[in-house]
Amino acid sequence: MKKSDKTTKKTSRAANDSVMGLHAEVVEQPVTETLEINYMPYAMSVIISRAIPEIDGFKPSHRKLLYTMYQMHLLNGPRTKSANVVGSTMKLNPHGDAAIYDTMVRLSRGYGALLHPLVDSKGNFGKVYSRDMVCAASRYTEVRLAPICAEFFRDIDKDTVDMVPNYDGKLLEPTLLPTTFPNVLVAANQGIAVGMASNICGFNLEEVCDAAIARIKNPDCDLLEILKAPDFPTGGQFLYDREALEEVYRTGRGSLKVRGRWKYDKKQNVVEIYEIPYSTTVEAIMDKVAELVKTGKVREISDMRDETDLSGLKLAIDLKRGVDPDKLMAKLCRLTPLQDNFACNFNILIEGTPHVMGVGQILEEWTAWRIQCVRRRASFDRDKKAEKLHLLKGLRKILLDIDKAIRIIRETESDAEVIPNLMIGFGIDKVQAEYVAEIKLRNINKEFILKRTAEVDQLEEEIADLEDLISHPKRLQRVIVKELQEVKKKYAVPRRTEILYDYTEDVVEEEQEQNAYPVNVFLSKEGYLKKITPLSLRMSGEQKYKEGDGPSQQWECQSTDELMVFTDRQQVYKTRLDQFADSKASLLGDYLPTKLGMDKDERAVWACLPGDYSGSLLFFYENGKAGRVELVKYQTVTNRKKLTGAYSDKSPLKAVFLLREDAELAVYSTEGRCLLFNTAVLLPKTTRNTQGVSVLTLKKEKYVLDTVKRAEDTPIVNRTRYRTRTIPSAGALLKPEDRGEEQLSL
Repeated sequence: MKKSDKTTKKTSRAANDSVMGLHAEVVEQPVTETLEINYMPYAMSVIISRAIPEIDGFKPSHRKLLYTMYQMHLLNGPRTKSANVVGSTMKLNPHGDAAIYDTMVRLSRGYGALLHPLVDSKGNFGKVYSRDMVCAASRYTEVRLAPICAEFFRDIDKDTVDMVPNYDGKLLEPTLLPTTFPNVLVAANQGIAVGMASNICGFNLEEVCDAAIARIKNPDCDLLEILKAPDFPTGGQFLYDREALEEVYRTGRGSLKVRGRWKYDKKQNVVEIYEIPYSTTVEAIMDKVAELVKTGKVREISDMRDETDLSGLKLAIDLKRGVDPDKLMAKLCRLTPLQDNFACNFNILIEGTPHVMGVGQILEEWTAWRIQCVRRRASFDRDKKAEKLHLLKGLRKILLDIDKAIRIIRETESDAEVIPNLMIGFGIDKVQAEYVAEIKLRNINKEFILKRTAEVDQLEEEIADLEDLISHPKRLQRVIVKELQEVKKKYAVPRRTEILYDYTEDVVEEEQEQNAYPVNVFLSKEGYLKKITPLSLRMSGEQKYKEGDGPSQQWECQSTDELMVFTDRQQVYKTRLDQFADSKASLLGDYLPTKLGMDKDERAVWACLPGDYSGSLLFFYENGKAGRVELVKYQTVTNRKKLTGAYSDKSPLKAVFLLREDAELAVYSTEGRCLLFNTAVLLPKTTRNTQGVSVLTLKKEKYVLDTVKRAEDTPIVNRTRYRTRTIPSAGALLKPEDRGEEQLSL
């Protein structure tokens, strides 16, 4: 390996140095050093400060947004414009307003990505189940904190969590939020870092609280009996697999199956899907169903549409007559995202280090962290009460001789000597003396001082109780259990995702897909199509046609190939060969205008097998022009059977060619001239109904373009005579030997 392969070169200040006439400085640096200095800090920053949630269930962007809204008094106050919140959040999160607003949208009630939305929203916030429904701009929507956020900020001002400076050092923000319940398991969360990712599904709040309580009381309890299964905001049905759940609960990784929910309207013969898996969207389901219908794998559906409105999600599927809805939905569950897998990856930051943990480990980590929060809160309350007790004890000493205190203050000439004199006179410290000196004149009476000092005994009891709480983990656990019970009582909601314990993934045996097999297809001039198997073709005799009809085109292909039929009305009909029954040579076949439902008096003029839609179509018109259109222009996403504007209507169509690669063509005119040219000189046009460019120059109006053939299919001997590199051209008059006509002899 060369030295240049092992090092990277970087040029600094190149633009400025070139202007100043200086030489740019080139420094060689080993690749390993570049990775250590530049890449690793970036990777760690993404992992720790952006993509992976922490034990409180929040990423930094979530935490900064919610704390800003809390500081704006939006917990119990009226809503404000989202733009105000976004602007204020930038004081803590300098990553741009768009990213902050996207974070807010995901946490909102309107978007519906969380079982318990954290932002009470008003306005259009889009929907989690749709990729096309976008939210309104932040200047139009309004937000405030949802009531459940009170559990995130309870006692945050009592030193329950660490506060650190923001990016410019002017504000303080919490490193974690002191959540009173395991929000990390309740709020669904997904993040992609560098070299790792996180994907946490949501669980029902009531079940999570019960599981946390049970885990605190008995670390060996069976979580599956309490925390039955994930609960997704979009509902659906959870396909219960105990082994898969045990794997996720134990390791934090695994795959869980969820399917949508639907109902059948027998009167309308319509299936209505009203809940879908959390991991997909309505557009993804509709696109896949359209693809299956188009390829012929699903034939029971006549139409599918999105009827989602303000009342909620609704996908309507119109069924054909006689279709069993249960069998159809079982097939759609197998073939579409209507049944999807949720890949669990419970990757959480614990003290700045990512850990993939099972549900039991997460509950243990949250309990340990919550115990620390409650202990810090108790320590804060104890210290505050101890300070108050200390002051009241000083006040109690003053009570022994109020007149002496007054005399000391009155007889002290200097203001600075008041505090020292009180300290000496009563044997109290400076803090107590300051407190006594600040008492108002009206309060220097025995009744006031007795009322205040009566709190001393109560404070001593409370401080002793807090000391006992701090030193006994069991008591701390009982406090946490009590808070969990309160949260469950206030915010628990019924489960949205139904659990299917007894289910069969394949409700019906999957129908055998129609196997493709070789066929020979014949199209007549009048529009009759026959599909014949090779065996039947070998055993049959001459092809039968109507009087005056004859062969036009034929193909050797597969029975499931797609067929495009062009008509004299500039329309193209798309169908599949498996829609035609196998025929015989002795039969006329299917009449395409009737089979494809063509317009009255419309007839087929040409057909092709598009295959993978590679290549292009070449249209030749009577006026000597030719248009080249890429075949992909006729490809459709939905199962459309008819396309209008298939080719130009400015002049009668004389010939069509399907080109997979460029070839040499011979163009004949009614004047008896011929022109040979390579199709590479014709560039593809953007529209299907283009008239193209002139290929054959017609000298007189009475002459027109007659026929077009591939050069190898013509009897022309001297091709150089008729070949041209540029178009348009009049061509050359055909010589007798190039006409292919044989002289009659006597």
